[in-house]
Amino acid sequence: MLFVLITLVVLSGASTSQQKPVARPSAFTSPYSLAEMTGKQAVVETTKGTFIFELLPKSAPNHVGFFMKQARDGAFAGTTFHRVIKYGIIQGGDPLSKDPAKTAQYGTGGMNLIKRELSQETHSLGTVSAVLAPGMPDSGGWQFFICASPQPALDGQYSVFGRVVDGLEVVQAISTIDAGANDMATERVVISSVTIRETPPPVKAPFVDATVEEMARARAVLDTTAGEIEVEFFPDRAPETVRNFLQLAVAGVFDDTLVHRVVPNFVIQTGSPTYRQSPLTAKQSALIHNLAPEFTNTPNVPGILSMARGKDPDSATTSFFICTGECRGLDNQYAVFGLVVRGMDVMMAIAAVPVDGETPKTPVLVRKVLVNR
Repeated sequence: MLFVLITLVVLSGASTSQQKPVARPSAFTSPYSLAEMTGKQAVVETTKGTFIFELLPKSAPNHVGFFMKQARDGAFAGTTFHRVIKYGIIQGGDPLSKDPAKTAQYGTGGMNLIKRELSQETHSLGTVSAVLAPGMPDSGGWQFFICASPQPALDGQYSVFGRVVDGLEVVQAISTIDAGANDMATERVVISSVTIRETPPPVKAPFVDATVEEMARARAVLDTTAGEIEVEFFPDRAPETVRNFLQLAVAGVFDDTLVHRVVPNFVIQTGSPTYRQSPLTAKQSALIHNLAPEFTNTPNVPGILSMARGKDPDSATTSFFICTGECRGLDNQYAVFGLVVRGMDVMMAIAAVPVDGETPKTPVLVRKVLVNR
């Protein structure tokens, strides 16, 4: 299913009528030089998992400096993500949130410390920005929010000081916890630690330089709600199609995706992000591209995997189908890249589900695709 992404959120704590005037201290100035803040990442460990974001000192040097100092002092440990909007934003860092007895005050602590630093940075997926009190542009401080989906309506209003580079699925998972009035989280998601580290060198993508022989040894297991289907691959016939499938599978692109098409005695089809039950992360989205056709005369018979495509031969991306009947009319028109070697009974059970047109009446979900090398 598709989620409607939130494009406008109001980021604040309690209403201004509940807040008493507070004497404003001198605005915080970063104790670190630009060089000392460049090339740094924040590793945020929570009770829901770990995510990492890069710091953007050129865009908001004082916000980055404040966050680094607080993190190094251990100040964020024990704070919570107290406000969530499903696949919209998560908000945390309030020092008051360390105390479960102060729930009514969550969202009001640690404010009015940093002047706003606007930049050309946009509120794309994974953006980290400073929370502001209503009508107070220079009220940044401890609290921050993270975009669990693009929020363009917030551009030009909040100080962007980071961007998630790993673990965005954790951010999105936090955004889905139950919330009550004013989007206040009903579950305590606690930040156990925030560590500042140097940005590590890039990690080589899996299978990026794998040989035909290495890819031929790989197996993939489609863990579905109907059972497991294991497949082998034909990299000697469609090397780049196989390489792409393996990379997408390792990255989790196929996970949590419906079998969206069932044509009796013909095919079952899945792999389309349109039918993913949770949004793709930025890293996952970056892996998706059109594939050059690798058509062969390999017969499309029961158990064969081929890439789905539109009218253009080079329009295949992620969606693939498995033949459940004789599909010989598709020979040499689609990239055949694999074969079911275990779970033919599961494949046929999926093929037998009742359909409305070509849409299964009973949802069948590919929970995960596991790659064994």
